[in-house]
Amino acid sequence: MPRLVLATRNPHKAEEFDELLRPWTVVPLPDNVDLPPETGTTFAENALGKARAAAAGTGRTSFGDDSGIVADALDGAPGVRSARFAGEDATHGENLALFLERVPVGSALAYVCAIAYVDPATRTEHVVEGRCTGTMAAEPRGDGGFGYDPVFLPDDADVARGRTMAELTPAEKASISHRGIAARALLELLRGQA
Repeated sequence: MPRLVLATRNPHKAEEFDELLRPWTVVPLPDNVDLPPETGTTFAENALGKARAAAAGTGRTSFGDDSGIVADALDGAPGVRSARFAGEDATHGENLALFLERVPVGSALAYVCAIAYVDPATRTEHVVEGRCTGTMAAEPRGDGGFGYDPVFLPDDADVARGRTMAELTPAEKASISHRGIAARALLELLRGQA
């Protein structure tokens, strides 16, 4: 199977996508390729900017993603600013603390992931999206996952059974997560082009 360049230097994302996109092989972005800043107003814009930069810098089929959490109580925020919700250099803990302050228990949430695919040889571009809905937990629970996972109660009762994303096994999480849904949509696209 061909190799896909992932437009990130985040090792956690690379490992997760390598699992989700099997049998394709995900390779990390070379150090000499610069990614654009995330200045888009949508997840799709940011993902496409990264994928285009990776494809242009490597000459190889590439993909990029952008994802985050949207809260009804915050009119869709933090959205594309999920990783910077508490400030440009905020940690996961700082972002989560601010989220806990501002989002009431039981509020509707959604995780959203856009994956952009760019093939420089055929000049083909596609964007797929995955969405996982849920609600705000009363308190953080679980030590799996990262970011907002400890307070995200997925709506999928068959898999989650009242547990937060941070309490699910990696396989359970992949079966319902925004990233897993978007990755499966990308796999379908890749199979159609193979």
